[in-house]
Amino acid sequence: MTVHVLVGTSPADAARRAELAALADELDAELAFLQLASPSLGVVLERLARSGKTEVVLVGVSGGLGGPGVSWLRRVAADWWRAFGDGAPRVSTAPAFMEETSQWRALVELARPITHGGPGLTSAAWEDVPEHRHQVFVCRGPRCTAAGAEPAWKGVVLGLMGAGLGDDDVLVTQTGCQFPCNHAPVVTVQPDDVWYGGVDEEAAGAIVSQHLVAGVPVERLRLPRRRKD
Repeated sequence: MTVHVLVGTSPADAARRAELAALADELDAELAFLQLASPSLGVVLERLARSGKTEVVLVGVSGGLGGPGVSWLRRVAADWWRAFGDGAPRVSTAPAFMEETSQWRALVELARPITHGGPGLTSAAWEDVPEHRHQVFVCRGPRCTAAGAEPAWKGVVLGLMGAGLGDDDVLVTQTGCQFPCNHAPVVTVQPDDVWYGGVDEEAAGAIVSQHLVAGVPVERLRLPRRRKD
């Protein structure tokens, strides 16, 4: 019996877990994620393998900015397949991400089986700690997500792109709860130790242009910071 797995790949997919769970039910598929949400793809593949399933087809979706290419889904799956070893089910991946439900059947039929472990999950390019001068943490806890953390995240990413700043300048990281939830969505900038609240997409753009580019924190958005001695 073939088991189909719908795989969320981007940070945005983690934020719409309930929506994807309903879609997976509609498609009679399992649900897994590459990042920021459970169950992870590895956990789902392990469970299916241990339960004796012999064929698994993975179809990815991607919710937008910050998601990996479709090749990354295959790379992660191939690494798991290699590590599991003898007895691993036949695992196939669709050649493209699903954008509309109507594409499901065609993508399943076009899925290609994994026949070797691929390049693995390490690379010389990922050996060193990056040289960024700032790291921006966008809270994606439940309250911040409900209050609009995704537009805040997009505002940061698009603002940085517009300013010509990449990961070597500013590294953007999505996090779990950062705690001052009454001020959601919360964004923090390190190592400056500056905390911002009520960050919508427009405010995120101001944080980029005024703080990350010009070096001046946006006082109207800044939250008081008390530290223990």
